[in-house]
Amino acid sequence: MNHMISPARPRYSHTAIRLAGTLLLVSFISLTSPLIAAAGELRAGAAKVDISNRNVPVNDPLFAKALVITDGAQTGVIVTVDAVAIGEIGSITNEYLGNVRSQIETDLKIPPKNIMINASHCHGSVCNDVEQRTIQAIKAAAKKLVPVNVGVGTGHEDRVMENRRLFLKNGKEADVRHAYALPPDEEVAGIGPIDPEIGILKLEKKNGETLAIVYNFAVHPIQGVPSKGSTADMSGFASQVIEDNLSDGTIALFVQGCGGDINPAQYKDVDNPRDAETLGNLLGLSTLKAIKKIKCTDAGDLKVMNETLAVPRSNNETRIESLKKEQENLVNSLQGTSLNLKTFLPLIVKYKLYDKHPSYYSHRYLLEQKLSRDGLEKLDAENRANMERYINNVYKMEQMTRNKANLRLLTKHQTRNQAAGKTLDVEVFGIKVGDFRMITFPAELTVNIGLNIKKKSPFENTFVAGYTNGYNYYAPTADQLKNVGGAQEDSDCMLAPEWQAIFETKAQEMIQALK
Repeated sequence: MNHMISPARPRYSHTAIRLAGTLLLVSFISLTSPLIAAAGELRAGAAKVDISNRNVPVNDPLFAKALVITDGAQTGVIVTVDAVAIGEIGSITNEYLGNVRSQIETDLKIPPKNIMINASHCHGSVCNDVEQRTIQAIKAAAKKLVPVNVGVGTGHEDRVMENRRLFLKNGKEADVRHAYALPPDEEVAGIGPIDPEIGILKLEKKNGETLAIVYNFAVHPIQGVPSKGSTADMSGFASQVIEDNLSDGTIALFVQGCGGDINPAQYKDVDNPRDAETLGNLLGLSTLKAIKKIKCTDAGDLKVMNETLAVPRSNNETRIESLKKEQENLVNSLQGTSLNLKTFLPLIVKYKLYDKHPSYYSHRYLLEQKLSRDGLEKLDAENRANMERYINNVYKMEQMTRNKANLRLLTKHQTRNQAAGKTLDVEVFGIKVGDFRMITFPAELTVNIGLNIKKKSPFENTFVAGYTNGYNYYAPTADQLKNVGGAQEDSDCMLAPEWQAIFETKAQEMIQALK
């Protein structure tokens, strides 16, 4: 009988089998999870999704834009949305931030604390499903990860904005808003500063194409457009200019800085239609000019930090009562006058044009002098007194309008603070990509906060963003809070003056940690 001899089977050790299985699993995960990268290799992806509310007239689209960056060890996410705020005011709900982070943690395993979401603070109208579209943008960016080089730089733009805080000769401060009239020109002694710096992070693919631009700038993008339609405003137009002039598919993410007291230039102009596109074009071109000078290298590293900070709440009970008393005093100081608007306007024109002989031609005055009569002179004196009382009444009513608006804000926050306790927990986020460092705060930081932090930082390219990871109204300086009730920034605020030193100290600690 012939016996068939089977070929010898190769023998594998258990160790070799486990190693092969491990390698196979790693290969599978690498193919299915775009966030896995070689240790130390920086990879990034960017995407944007339209979040415009199409149920209202739309002038230009609003976007949620996402930049996902990973070095293999950790992943950071920068999201920018063309919206007024992340919760609290506007259409984005208070649950939005937590829901977006939770879904991304489930789907992409990115820790919630590694995700920052910044609102441009434009006043455009977003869609009802903005939450899902933001998630869509982040997931789309995560699928596009490619190795990148990193570059950092700064630009300069000082033509598109102005500080809206007015320093008055009486030591008080007012602000420039459409909600009420400005104080008389003769009462204004000075204005606050601006921050013309544009902080720029450039991410470049290995083939030299631009992947994404993150640019940080301080301004309220609330100029509007001639059509009055929903708009991403000047920051939206600036981003479009940047994207149109760089590599195909470039994503430009505008990160709002410390723009709490910074208006668009000529915000109160009544002679021309409001047009944010002109201002946005200037900002976009200045950013492009700086981008062209940025050299990218493969030396970029990634660090992400997130801390919760307790800051003190304000108690403005005394100031509210004094402001109510001021309103009462203003009402009582109004003076009667025989004039109304119909009679006042022609009189003021006539008396301003012809100071010596406003009521008639000069020869009539000369005749009265010859006849020893003074009827015209007494008429002029009476009219001037009536006009002065009328003008003083207008100024007092304008002051009452400002007081009323700010008193309403103070009362709202006082009620809320008294019910909430003595402190407010806020999230402070920090990120470092190469030599780019940024610290954020969830409120409308005024410009001096950013200037202070950048000045004290030991690192050249340090930037500050408000309006991030939540919204806690305005965050003015301690000096500005001495003016409580005089301007929006110090009235639409939940914070006590001590908050500034607490935050600026924490910011410097985090900056030092982002070495």
